[in-house]
Amino acid sequence: MAARSYGQYCGITTAAELITERWALLIIRDLLVGPRRYTDLNQGLPKIPTNILAARLKELQEGGVIRRIPIPKCGLVYELTDYGRDLEPIVLALGRWGFRSMGDPKDDDIVTADSLTMALRTAFRPEFASASLDFQIQVDAVELRAQVGGGELRVVQIAPPAPPVGGVLPGGEPELKFATGPDLRHLIAGTLTPAEAVKQNVVRILQGDLTSLERFTTLFHVDS
Repeated sequence: MAARSYGQYCGITTAAELITERWALLIIRDLLVGPRRYTDLNQGLPKIPTNILAARLKELQEGGVIRRIPIPKCGLVYELTDYGRDLEPIVLALGRWGFRSMGDPKDDDIVTADSLTMALRTAFRPEFASASLDFQIQVDAVELRAQVGGGELRVVQIAPPAPPVGGVLPGGEPELKFATGPDLRHLIAGTLTPAEAVKQNVVRILQGDLTSLERFTTLFHVDS
């Protein structure tokens, strides 16, 4: 449990004391993608001081949110407990809520593989996912492969090299491959159409066509 106490007997207070210390939610965000070693978490959160990372991991363990377990060929990893995984719909809802206030990125803001994965999960609309889509997305040095089918989204990290506990998708070429940047949010919010996004170089289609990109915008949308 974090040292800070609000001194109130309330479920919201308890939640705030457990998960709202600086960096705690981002650690939880990354662990929602999958188990991570200490080094994976440190690399995915490059601005976090190592003493703060160690402290947050200890607090989250003591709060029953995460646990540390051995995995063959990986060593010790951190993963969410069942109690911690109950945070997933809350974190995704927070992501959708925060999307409306993101604005333009600062010069030193970065996109990580885990943050992009969670952004896709935040914007994913399973109610429109009866049709399939296999796509690959590049944002600067980050590259992900994703597949939509049967109302589900699966994402794996291609670059930078994925953690050893990452998932694997079936092989073959994706039907859509595109490169983009932070302005992708305009496409996801619907303030740019796919055709406008391509024309304005917000999206560069590397493989596939505009029809596939239009299907992407049907599957991934967050109100601005």
